[in-house]
Amino acid sequence: MSGDIESRKKLVAKREKEKKKKPKFVRQESWRYKRLKENWRRPRGLDNKVRKRVKGWPASPNTGYRGPKESRGLHPSAFKEVRVFNLDDLNKINPELEAIRIAASVGNRKRAEIIREARERGIHVLNPREFRELEEPIAEKGT
Repeated sequence: MSGDIESRKKLVAKREKEKKKKPKFVRQESWRYKRLKENWRRPRGLDNKVRKRVKGWPASPNTGYRGPKESRGLHPSAFKEVRVFNLDDLNKINPELEAIRIAASVGNRKRAEIIREARERGIHVLNPREFRELEEPIAEKGT
């Protein structure tokens, strides 16, 4: 998955183009009953038409529908996604190839530090979340 950003953007574009040709896999009979969402569920019944691949019924997902190997794991921005929990994780990041996603369990203070450090190093942040910068605590007046 090496190469410059332009070649990876072409790979992502190719993946998106191929994705348009693939069917949208929906849960069987979700079009028939309001109570069933379209989220894919694997058909498991004995006489299930989708499981048996009966003609006229929708296709089910399989490895033949998989995307190009080179573009797997790439974010649509053509960077490889890396999850970050603390400042030390930023040392392992290559800004040309990788972008960071700050973990959900990281609080606002540490998040602000990570974003500040990432901007200084030129690392792309995928989920920068809007919030105010934390101000320094005001010193109390001594009596």
